[in-house]
Amino acid sequence: MSEIKSIAILGSTGSIGTQAIDIISKNRDKYRAAVLSCAKNTELLEQQIKENDPDVVVVKEESDALSLCRKYKNIEFSWGKQGLIDAAEYKGSDLLLNSLVGMQGMVPTYHAICSGKDVALANKETLVAGGDIIMSTAAEKGVKILPVDSEHSAVFQSLQGNENNRIKKVILTASGGPFRGYSLEKLKNVRVEDALRHPNWSMGAKITVDSATMFNKGLEVIEAHHLFGVPASMIDVVVHPQSIIHSMVEYEDRAVMAQLGLPDMRVPIAYAFSYPNRIELKEKSLDLAELGSLTFERPDLEVFKGLKFAYDALEAGGGATCVLNAANEELVSMFLGRQIGFTDIQDGVEKILNEYSPGSINSIEDIIGLDEEIRRKVKGKC
Repeated sequence: MSEIKSIAILGSTGSIGTQAIDIISKNRDKYRAAVLSCAKNTELLEQQIKENDPDVVVVKEESDALSLCRKYKNIEFSWGKQGLIDAAEYKGSDLLLNSLVGMQGMVPTYHAICSGKDVALANKETLVAGGDIIMSTAAEKGVKILPVDSEHSAVFQSLQGNENNRIKKVILTASGGPFRGYSLEKLKNVRVEDALRHPNWSMGAKITVDSATMFNKGLEVIEAHHLFGVPASMIDVVVHPQSIIHSMVEYEDRAVMAQLGLPDMRVPIAYAFSYPNRIELKEKSLDLAELGSLTFERPDLEVFKGLKFAYDALEAGGGATCVLNAANEELVSMFLGRQIGFTDIQDGVEKILNEYSPGSINSIEDIIGLDEEIRRKVKGKC
């Protein structure tokens, strides 16, 4: 590995991607962006190209790739699903940051792992849909999966130095989203604009809606199961509205280790980049005296059913978590398109899960096939 770490960023114009670029821009002596990718925001992508001089750039459409290719002669441009795979495998990068949204992130992650590349993972769907295969392949290839979600990064950091100590419990914190305390009846009147107003975090539309439904936390429970090798029975969720404690680990002696900080995704991104070391960030520090107090409460599973569905899907096995993910992703898209109501998301997922009979999942192709089948079913019902 070169002295300056070369990073491939899938989703460079999104929330995680732009913050990663910000870290790189302030640490040019440590990192460079070797690969950039985006779907449609080519205006911002061009700005990133000029500032970072990447080797490879991937866009969604061939027409955009050809247009950019005429402007930037020394850069390799590609497009579509194969472009993302090629970018993930690019030999000139040391680390893949996968911040793609949705199921499209799983296959590039898998190919990066197969090529022997460490992955900084911000794409939830990779592990929710394909966790068993992804983690076993990573172990076989000797590849590190470095979590970028704030909750999983907090658990990961709380485990450092305790590799030989037995865990009693992983405790994931949840902000509760913008509708904490709502009744099920009140939740039915939520509009798209309401769901996109998260009280603490700045995220993309899909993840913000997932946070509002608490499906996001359910997906994180599934991720934590795969990342840290703990059963669902050892993963708790607690609502913590201030989003200061990002998650915790309780050990067998009842000691609880937690990672605290202001809600800022630059912290977990930087830790994934620099692991096992840390780098200096110039962001605002946490002032506990100014904060005053931290509060906690149990999640309401009767109102926010998505969290319960995640535990049920983990217990069911046999592709059920892939079904949960595919159904939720399609229904969230429909909600954002104003085709269905807010509570129709969890009601629709429940129906799809109840109709599914767990089967055998042995390959990435099996996961892709099941994902496509469930999406067709959801579209046919709504």
